[in-house]
Amino acid sequence: MSNADLLPSLLFKINQNQLALEAAIMELTLWVEQRGSAEVASNVRGAL
Repeated sequence: MSNADLLPSLLFKINQNQLALEAAIMELTLWVEQRGSAEVASNVRGAL
């Protein structure tokens, strides 16, 4: 299998990892926001 054949699979996995990280960061953002740090939560959402 050539590198060109592996590229789509690699890009798909990278995208999946990015989506998983975004979901985890959003969960942490909600937790922070519930504890009174709305400005921090807003900054995180803006960065995402």
